[in-house]
Amino acid sequence: MEIIDIFFNIDVMRRAFPIIMRGLLNTLLLGGAAIVTGGILGILVCLVRLYAPRPFQLLAIFYTDIFRAIPVLVVLILVYYALPFTGIVLSSFVAATVALAVVLAAYTAEVVRAGIEAVPKGQFEACDALGLSFATTMRKVILPQAFRMMIPPLASYGVAIIKDTSLASVVAMDDLLKQATDAQALFANPTPLLLAALIYIAILWPLVRLTGWLEQHYKRGYR
Repeated sequence: MEIIDIFFNIDVMRRAFPIIMRGLLNTLLLGGAAIVTGGILGILVCLVRLYAPRPFQLLAIFYTDIFRAIPVLVVLILVYYALPFTGIVLSSFVAATVALAVVLAAYTAEVVRAGIEAVPKGQFEACDALGLSFATTMRKVILPQAFRMMIPPLASYGVAIIKDTSLASVVAMDDLLKQATDAQALFANPTPLLLAALIYIAILWPLVRLTGWLEQHYKRGYR
């Protein structure tokens, strides 16, 4: 019973639940903002790498290589603690969104590039023969075909980014982990931390299973 009182104290759980729910909302908002921003930026970086003049292609390659090599935590600390020295001060939410988005964009750009390059070149030639513009070709012909191959890895990276939102507690953002940590200190009991872990599992486990299903589904489609 002592172990249960320490780690699964019902009274502490009841009092900490509203605090943790506020953190959960911030976590979901951060994850959504990072995924949308990083996804759009990743597509743009990919298009620059594939179709822009050579100097811009090299910049895009440098960007994807650098941000896939730097840990997310390091990027987050640089954005939140280093940028103020240049006069750029960001809130913890914006800093975390920027850090997660620029890292996700690097991975997204590589996934999108692989998807576009997997589309047969005949598709591009047919669009040229029909006189379609580049934007129309990408929007209506190439990306819809490439997207089918990109869904599983993009879903995996999306799950990873949602997990990485827990790093936002380092910059004092009131995310799920930060609120659970504060509640643990307030009630002098680790139950809030266990509750936060269960919430992470409840959110991410279905997403992990969905990612696995998508991989199997599209493998069957390829065959």
